[in-house]
Amino acid sequence: MSAMLDFDHPWLLLALPLALLPWWQRPREALRWSWGELLPPDPASEVLDLALRAAASLAVVALVIGSAGCYRPAYEVDQVGQGAEIVMLVDRSRSMDQIFVSSANSQQQPTLFSYNVGRESSDKKRPTKQQVARDLLADFAAQRPDDRFAMLAFSTLPIRALAFTEKPEAVQSAIAAGQVGRGLAETDIGLAMLDALDLFRERPYTGSRILMLVSDGGDVIEPERREDIARLARQYRVGIYWIYIRSHRSPGLRAEDAAMANGETAPEYFLHRFLGGIGVPYRAYEAEDTEALKRALADVSRLENLPISYRDIVPRQDLTPWAWGAALLLVLGLLVGKLLELKSWR
Repeated sequence: MSAMLDFDHPWLLLALPLALLPWWQRPREALRWSWGELLPPDPASEVLDLALRAAASLAVVALVIGSAGCYRPAYEVDQVGQGAEIVMLVDRSRSMDQIFVSSANSQQQPTLFSYNVGRESSDKKRPTKQQVARDLLADFAAQRPDDRFAMLAFSTLPIRALAFTEKPEAVQSAIAAGQVGRGLAETDIGLAMLDALDLFRERPYTGSRILMLVSDGGDVIEPERREDIARLARQYRVGIYWIYIRSHRSPGLRAEDAAMANGETAPEYFLHRFLGGIGVPYRAYEAEDTEALKRALADVSRLENLPISYRDIVPRQDLTPWAWGAALLLVLGLLVGKLLELKSWR
């Protein structure tokens, strides 16, 4: 399919027979000589005449093809790489706009990255959890060129920011776009997870699939919705990774207090226990600072590095500039030949 050509104005190809005109045209002027038999053989001139006629024909063909709008259509190719299909499900609630501080030392300022989202380098303001998470996700995606990424942001409702793609520019733009504006007060993780799993519907299984939840809190999911999440995760064979950005004074995911087991005082503990029992690979990481968040993403990158096959789309390529360029070179060659033409022989 890569060799196929198409045209924006194919009807202009009807002018291609004009390329035969140079072969019918005879010289308008001939050098005068008393007797033609006295002329010596001149094979070089004969070859030059054929070359000029061929150049004129090719120039007409190039002009017609350029006018018709020649292009190579987009086509699909099969690719094999090392990676996974990853849905990044990022919390966009109001709590993610809070300053990212370590629970061990609330005065410690992360210095792993230089955060330049709308800030001057001299700005001393500490980054929010949202900014830290998205900076690290951008770095994570940049280091995995063979992955296919999709992205959703969620608070009260999920918002699909990006369908599955391996284009790095689109992935980076989708990650950066979530930093615009402020989050809402409420979240619905259950609905967001259902929407994220729905992205795998009717997609051929070509390798590892994961749903990466990035959030600083949990949720108590209704029983019917829990059943739907478990069913779809098993049906689509999706592993789940939860990057839990632990807030200051949060009890964490592995709290053993029986009072937390009902999820009323620690919804993150409830969600952690639910995800661990739905029958798909599941890992949770508690990130209290940027270093812990970086280690969590590095571990995900290490674990999800298996062979994956996918179909890539090679975009349409406009060939009109090549046709115009060829026509220009051929016409310039004809012009040089005309200027060197011998008008008389004395």
